[in-house]
Amino acid sequence: MERGGDKPYHTIINAENFHALQTLLYTHEGKLDAIYIDPPYNTGAKDWKYNNDYVEADDAYRHSKWLAMIERRLKLAKRLLNPENSVLIVTIDEKEYLRLGMLLEQTFPSAEIQMVATVISQRGVVRDSGFSRVDEYIFFITFGNATAALLTKDLLGAVESSKKRQMWYQFRRNGAGSLRADSPNLFYPLLVDPKTRRIVEIGDPLPANQPRESYAVPKDLTAVWPLRENGVEARWRTGVDIARRNAESGYLRVGKYDESKGVWSVLMINEGGVRSIEEGEISIVGRAESGEVILGEANRAEFHAKSVWNSSAHDAGWHGSRMLASIMPGRRFPYPKSLYAVEDALRLFISDKPNATILDFFSGSGTTAHAVMRLNKQDGGQRQCISITNNEVSADEQKTLREKGLRPGDAEWEALGICDYITKPRIRAAITGQTPEGEPIKGDYKFTDEFPMADGFEENAEFFTLTYEAPRPIAHNKSFSIIAPLLWLKAGARGKRIDKRCDDFAVADTYGVLFDLDVTAAFIAKLHQAKDCRMAFIVTDDDRGFQTVCAELPPGIEAVRLYESYLTNFTINTGRD
Repeated sequence: MERGGDKPYHTIINAENFHALQTLLYTHEGKLDAIYIDPPYNTGAKDWKYNNDYVEADDAYRHSKWLAMIERRLKLAKRLLNPENSVLIVTIDEKEYLRLGMLLEQTFPSAEIQMVATVISQRGVVRDSGFSRVDEYIFFITFGNATAALLTKDLLGAVESSKKRQMWYQFRRNGAGSLRADSPNLFYPLLVDPKTRRIVEIGDPLPANQPRESYAVPKDLTAVWPLRENGVEARWRTGVDIARRNAESGYLRVGKYDESKGVWSVLMINEGGVRSIEEGEISIVGRAESGEVILGEANRAEFHAKSVWNSSAHDAGWHGSRMLASIMPGRRFPYPKSLYAVEDALRLFISDKPNATILDFFSGSGTTAHAVMRLNKQDGGQRQCISITNNEVSADEQKTLREKGLRPGDAEWEALGICDYITKPRIRAAITGQTPEGEPIKGDYKFTDEFPMADGFEENAEFFTLTYEAPRPIAHNKSFSIIAPLLWLKAGARGKRIDKRCDDFAVADTYGVLFDLDVTAAFIAKLHQAKDCRMAFIVTDDDRGFQTVCAELPPGIEAVRLYESYLTNFTINTGRD
């Protein structure tokens, strides 16, 4: 489906994900910017299948089977990610997070691994015994020089985010080591006009053996000393030179005199605050009569994400299940992630990559692709998401369908599979802004970018099914149509696709295929005319012929060899990870 002009396509692949990952090694090895996966949590529930075997809750080897399943896929994920700068994001709950953490350390020894605890339900998920679960965990595995972007909103939640930044702090030191005797050079007078409370001058530090009463205070001024409420002599926080600089700049102020306590209130802006002002993060809108600066609203500060997230946007009930119900009324999917939780996790690592390629090989309802669309709308990016899911039918639905005499492969059976019933319709609905029944989606997107869901997205999407084929019995003209989507994917998933073999050559928007080396000259001429062509697939078993064509290709076009038995390029189960 097309709604995004010349943008790259999001692709949804219906396949067993291990073999799909093996196939993606041909198209994307070392090229992915991010992988986000929400794998099955191994709770013992019969809501996931791999190789047609359930891992039963009472299976003595349940944990090792789960780890083996995850490990095989993580090894392939490692090869797909860009080793210079990329991230793997994995969500999990308490059932397997310890074992998963050890597996990640073992599989990615040179990567940096961090874990975040995130609240997904304030109400809690009720368990038969023990505590109600409100949180789960996110592992971030970063490769090369990948680092998390700084934030301008706090994922700890709206309460903390709404707090106004504190700028003024008490200038008198308190606590241990804060007496005059501890640091005599920090005991000096602030000479203040008592009417305006303006700091006129700052005197030199008083020698340790000299009483403050002996200090000659200029006429019409008052000496403000660092005294505690009980009269004990303390000290200021900074040396006299910094205090003079801050007083002149308006970063030091004297408040009212507390007659009952016998002390003046003296406040300062610390060095971090001074830096924020001088770097323009916080504006100065004026000065008070006493000389101190009057600060305007702070520009949104940037800071590192914390290791605990508690944002209302991440509630899986409101922004996962209920959102999915709005998009596809009447269709249910167990435990969908909050759209905004996935969006926030990805934003940390691809906000500065407007052309990033993201993979989700446990895509379920398609939340990751939906989140990537949101990110693209926010900054005009052209990121693309590859989503892999199978078309399994849930255990309960299988039972009902079998009672009707239906079997896998039957149209009614396949229509209820995850891919056909949930993933594809969700992606279509998100792009068009319409439910599968053709009605405008009710409700609005919230938080970072608020607009009606019915507006949809200016994005493109394509849907594929990966099949298993035996190379020998298939005629060449048929096998090319089978691999055609993979060539298009490898060339960037943009523009038109070459779906059928022809006698000589074919050139699409971003790639070309040379079927007959005898027409190489015409093929090369056509490539010179193509503006956006980036890849040329050359069908030949002849090494010398392939090299000859490569030497004539226009600059910037990558040559890729295809054997005449096309499926040879995509043979799997060869013992590779």
